[in-house]
Amino acid sequence: MKALVKFCQWFVGLLFIFSGLIKLNDPLGFSYKLDEYFSAAVLGLEFLQPLALPLAVVLVIFEVVVGVMLLLGFQKKFTLWSLLLMILFFTFLTFYSAFFDKVTDCGCFGDAIPLTPWESFWKDVILLVMIVILFLNSRFIVPLFVKAKLKIAVLLTTIVCFAIAYWVLMHLPILDFRAYKVGTNIEEGMAEDPDKPDVYAYDWYYIIDGKEEIVTTEGLPPEGYGKYDKVEPRIIEEGYVPPIHDFSIERNGENFTTDMLSKEKVAVIVTYNLDKSEADGMYQLNAFIDRAESAGYEVIALSASPETQAVELMRKYGFETTFYVTDETALKTIVRSNPGIMLMDKGTITAKSHWNDIQDLNL
Repeated sequence: MKALVKFCQWFVGLLFIFSGLIKLNDPLGFSYKLDEYFSAAVLGLEFLQPLALPLAVVLVIFEVVVGVMLLLGFQKKFTLWSLLLMILFFTFLTFYSAFFDKVTDCGCFGDAIPLTPWESFWKDVILLVMIVILFLNSRFIVPLFVKAKLKIAVLLTTIVCFAIAYWVLMHLPILDFRAYKVGTNIEEGMAEDPDKPDVYAYDWYYIIDGKEEIVTTEGLPPEGYGKYDKVEPRIIEEGYVPPIHDFSIERNGENFTTDMLSKEKVAVIVTYNLDKSEADGMYQLNAFIDRAESAGYEVIALSASPETQAVELMRKYGFETTFYVTDETALKTIVRSNPGIMLMDKGTITAKSHWNDIQDLNL
């Protein structure tokens, strides 16, 4: 039992630290996931949506700190109760999401390791079992150092985590695990694989002697049956899903995606929601546009907000460019800044920048 407890202690502690650091690298992305969980379509906790970002920062830092505390054997009672309550909550959340098909990606490991809700649920079940073992056998968890050193280690961990969170929120994630990282060719990222299509089954419904009978085939109606009542296709095996599948550049109902991805020097201002754009960043766009155009770039802006709102915003902040419509989720994924900048060369992303770093962006 002592060996089992030691294994569970290190496994759970390291996993919580790893999971927390992955999300700490991109707390804004984790806040988007919390916002999705809080929405009316999932948990119906809309009053928590404005708090998604501060909650995301606190949760990921607490996740790292509790993992460190477990490894150090510090404050065992508090640590084990915290782990138990957290894993019970996450297990319920992932089961709810999986059973009711509410969220496609749990966000447990950010964009680094995408997990389906069912995969995340069973991961949480395993962790729950391990934490219960630790909870019932806490006598085998011993501190690694004297209490004073343990306090200093936990305090330093907390300070470093807050520093990382502040830095990535004021700039961009240190590591980019998303589909739009620098060096990605967007057109190639959208390409489908013709050798890996979705595989469908077709359920044919017949009324035979007053009773409904269902016959399943791979396509054509079954032989030897009369007129069918209805047919329902269903996916039995998903095909290849390209990493970029929701990107488009549109304006007034016309699609400009192919045209923009073929040009050599395009500077893209990304502001997924104009209502939520940061004023300090918007005031910098006029100088950036002048600098980019002088360097030979065509400057465009992508937003999910209406064009009328874009016109009002340009008048307010004193800049002028052409706004195109793009899916909001795609824009949130492209750059963790509102506004943010993306540079493209024939569809390949050559650079990205937070609005805080616009002046340092090499054109």
